[in-house]
Amino acid sequence: MGNRLSKIATRTGDAGTTGLGDGSRVAKDALRIHALGDVDELNSTLGLLLCEDLPQVTREELLRIQHDLFDLGGELCIPGFVNVTEAQVERLDTLLEKYNGSLEPLKNFILPGGTRAASLAHVARTVCRRAERSVVSLGRGEAVTDAVRQYLNRLSDLLFVLGRVLNRHAGGSDVLWQQGANRAA
Repeated sequence: MGNRLSKIATRTGDAGTTGLGDGSRVAKDALRIHALGDVDELNSTLGLLLCEDLPQVTREELLRIQHDLFDLGGELCIPGFVNVTEAQVERLDTLLEKYNGSLEPLKNFILPGGTRAASLAHVARTVCRRAERSVVSLGRGEAVTDAVRQYLNRLSDLLFVLGRVLNRHAGGSDVLWQQGANRAA
C-alpha cells in the first residue's frame, strides 16, 4: 500500500472524477464519494476528540473505532467488497451497555455541551449521523451491507453516551434543555 500512496498529487481528479478501490472512476459528487467523505470526516473528528484528556480505556476504544472506520471506508471504496463484520457491530453494542449502565436514566433532553471533550463527542455524533444518512442514500441505488449501516447507527448512539460519560469524568454533568427558557422577555 505504501507504493500506492507514494504520490499524493496525481492530477487524475482534475476533471472532477476520482478513483475507487476497484480501479473504476466516479464523479467526485457521487453518493459513494459523499459517504466516504463523511466517514473520513467522522474519523478525523474522532482524532480531534483523542487530543483531549480521556480515560485510557476510552482512548483505546476510540482508537479501535478509528481502525473500524477505515475498514468501513474500505468497504465503501470497493463496490461489492465486504469488510465490516457483525462482530464489530456487537462490540459497539457491548460498549453501549457498559457506558450507559454507569449513567442515570435521562428524564430530559440534554444540550450538546459541558466539557470540551464531551462537546467534541457530540460533534462526532452529529458527523456520524450525517455519514449514516449518506450511507442510507447510497444504499437506495447500490448495495450496502447491513453491518455498515448498523455500525454507524450504533456508533452515533455510543458517541452520545460518551458525551455524557466524559462530562462526568471531568466532574460535571449533563446540560439540561430548559424548554421555553428564553421565551419571556
